[in-house]
Amino acid sequence: MKAMILAAGRGERMRPLTDERPKPLLKVNGKTLIEWHIEALKEAGIRDIIIHSCWLGDLIPEYLGDGGYWGVNLTFSPEEQALETAGGIRKALDFFEQEPFMVVNGDVWTDMDYTPIAKAPDKLAHLVLVPNPEHHPEGDFCVTEGGILKSEGEPKLTFSGVGVYQPQVFADLEEAKALPLGPVLRQLIEQGEVTYELYEGRWHDIGTPERLQQLNESFQRKLKTIEFN
Repeated sequence: MKAMILAAGRGERMRPLTDERPKPLLKVNGKTLIEWHIEALKEAGIRDIIIHSCWLGDLIPEYLGDGGYWGVNLTFSPEEQALETAGGIRKALDFFEQEPFMVVNGDVWTDMDYTPIAKAPDKLAHLVLVPNPEHHPEGDFCVTEGGILKSEGEPKLTFSGVGVYQPQVFADLEEAKALPLGPVLRQLIEQGEVTYELYEGRWHDIGTPERLQQLNESFQRKLKTIEFN
């Protein structure tokens, strides 16, 4: 299986931190967000990774190189104008050679093990959901008492930004057009073509400088606890 890391966003809410670097190059515990994902994907047996970029996008391949440092093969899909999530995936679709692939948001941090997720979905898509964080209490998708995923209804869970897709999900989308992923997923859910799993481990949407600081402080507290013991 191959994978894609989404790394094209402007990161407006992260300013001024993103005025001079793309958000995936911000650091958590001394390591860039995108490196955390590369390492986790490699641990899951995924060696071929494509990264789409736009805002300050040249800095990403400049920082990462060809991936040899991590033992992976990195390919880059630069965009002059951001094509958003689904549009970016559509642009890179040939990279996956008609095989199922994993997509990971480059602006989240998680200790999630990608290994059990890195397999062909039973339907057109498989999503990893997480409990709603404080900043997103309304969630994204509903899970019924019977374990059925719905686009509307209560209670809701939040999409983690980690998913596995069959290529045909994106094959008919218009090329070179900015398209968000949300409407695509909602349509698939209503068609009964999406499975899911719930992840209750550590997951953080790095959406503001304050959230990034809080996450880094949590690592510092953990280190001090280890040193004290």
